Amino acid sequence: MSTFLASRWLLGGHAQTLYSPFFRSGLPLARKRERMTLRDVDFVDLDWFGRSDDNTPCVILLHGLTGSSSSRYILGQQQALALKGWQSVAVNWRGCSGEPNRLACGYHSGVSEDLADVIGMLSARQPGRPLAAVGYSLGGNVLLKYLGEQGSATPLQAAAAISVPFRLDHSAKRINQGMSKIYQARFLRDLRHYMVDKRQRFAIHGDPDEYAKLLALGSLRGIATLWDFDERVTAPLHGFSSAADYYQRCSSLYFVSSISVPTLIIQAQDDPFLYPESAPQPSSLPAHVALEFHRQGGHVGFIEGTPWAPGYYLERRLPAWLASTLSGAKQLASCA
Repeated sequence: MSTFLASRWLLGGHAQTLYSPFFRSGLPLARKRERMTLRDVDFVDLDWFGRSDDNTPCVILLHGLTGSSSSRYILGQQQALALKGWQSVAVNWRGCSGEPNRLACGYHSGVSEDLADVIGMLSARQPGRPLAAVGYSLGGNVLLKYLGEQGSATPLQAAAAISVPFRLDHSAKRINQGMSKIYQARFLRDLRHYMVDKRQRFAIHGDPDEYAKLLALGSLRGIATLWDFDERVTAPLHGFSSAADYYQRCSSLYFVSSISVPTLIIQAQDDPFLYPESAPQPSSLPAHVALEFHRQGGHVGFIEGTPWAPGYYLERRLPAWLASTLSGAKQLASCA
């Protein structure tokens, strides 16, 4: 059961959203990096933390748009999981680990094939080890899409998704309204830097054919919204006919009904990136998918406690829920 009580000193969704990125102190974790080759010979970088033990769970963590394994919510969750004696691995989507990836294509809200590669590799490496995943924002959308596509075939035994943009078209519209335009401007700045840096690197070191794909996108000038970016960059680079086609084919709302593993979804009504009505109705979800819809919490915020002792609900709630869920799955397996 949820016991989240939003901090009274952080009023509104914007304060909840901005507190950790701007005011939470850094978490210097001594992690081990592994480079994993994907099925198309590109790569993602994985950052491991915690004790490796075949008998304890491993949790995969998936960051959001323009984030990385160094995002505060990822580092905090890795620390919380390690305190339980578990190991976690934070996935950096293509090009998000500080080095451009090898191909012109990158990552987006529907790259479930990359997640399938990571999960397949981990489950093959330690086939009997309990495996779970947690996705935040874009990472949550990718995770739910993957779970719906895989159904009962996934090796995951539990999953959680936080602040999910269930309808990508709705999210693109919401972030272009009111004060949320501030976040959109930040995302667009980071995405432009991502693309400019990639073009410069490919001009010197990249494959000529892949460089040609980047040049074919033309100038990035005039991109004023995330919808514009997805129309002119995301869609053509990743095989979609338009931004609308990309949103339709990759929105996790259309996949959640096919999820077959225990899944926890945590959302906030005051999320400045999302419309509350974009989330699925609880009655439409499978019985093993739980939706926590809090009145407050912002976007990947969920801060509780006092100004001098702030608490991070997600780092308290998710390890406890995963422990309970994985323990139940183990008991069922032993009975079978």
